[in-house]
Amino acid sequence: MQKQQFLMAVLGLTAGLFVCLASAEENKSLKVCAAEDEMPYSNIAGEGFENKLAELIGTGLDRKIEYVFWKDPRYFVRDFLDKRLCDVVIGVDDGDPRLLTTRPYYRSGYVFISREKDGLNLQNWDSDALRKAKRIAFVPGSPAEVMLRAINRYNDQFNYSQELVGFKSKRNQYVKYENAKLVNEVASGSADIAVLWGPAAARYVKTASTPLVMTVIPDNNVRADGQKVGHHYSTSMGVRRLDPTLATQLNKVLEEQENAIVELLEEEGIPLLDASQKAE
Repeated sequence: MQKQQFLMAVLGLTAGLFVCLASAEENKSLKVCAAEDEMPYSNIAGEGFENKLAELIGTGLDRKIEYVFWKDPRYFVRDFLDKRLCDVVIGVDDGDPRLLTTRPYYRSGYVFISREKDGLNLQNWDSDALRKAKRIAFVPGSPAEVMLRAINRYNDQFNYSQELVGFKSKRNQYVKYENAKLVNEVASGSADIAVLWGPAAARYVKTASTPLVMTVIPDNNVRADGQKVGHHYSTSMGVRRLDPTLATQLNKVLEEQENAIVELLEEEGIPLLDASQKAE
């Protein structure tokens, strides 16, 4: 009898321990690794569309969002995620080899931005308007630079592109280009065309004082040597490679909240493509 009572007590304690552990896991905050000033994605004030996405995910997981902010985008995986200072990164390339990525939750592309009143027929990189434009705003190192080289418009735009630098760290030489500034170059008439990543430009195109046109560039571009230059990409969330449980939980929420996520992205003005396509 005493042995039976002892076993029941042990089972009761074990069950209680499991309940406590489950409760602790449910109440645990979700630490999101985010940029402190990388709009329109995120900032400390929570004004970016990735801030809103993070809150949506936190609600779906029933976990409070706790931000861990970084300044330099080159090292957040090594210095933050891998060191367990945060748990998840919102907005990474699908299949990023440094991370375990979730199912893509949107796919978008690079865009041409021009003034509506100019009526430019911008369809692809062969468009005549690109050869006639005096100034083309773009971010060096992006597919836009590769293609501007391919159509022989990079060299004459080089000095202008250097004028667009918004920030340069003296310590690590990280150069930043402000998306709002590049869109405004077109809105103000300082540039004829801008070539930017759609999600980065959408908010500023939508709110520009001058009506602007945003045209998604086809994903069939090749550089001079015949190698493809990708313009369409799928975006996922990323966790540590040794954290498949969290990835599974995130995938479940992404599936359940798919309509709400699409609504949020459409409200931002982001051009959405077929997310079922394989990422380039």
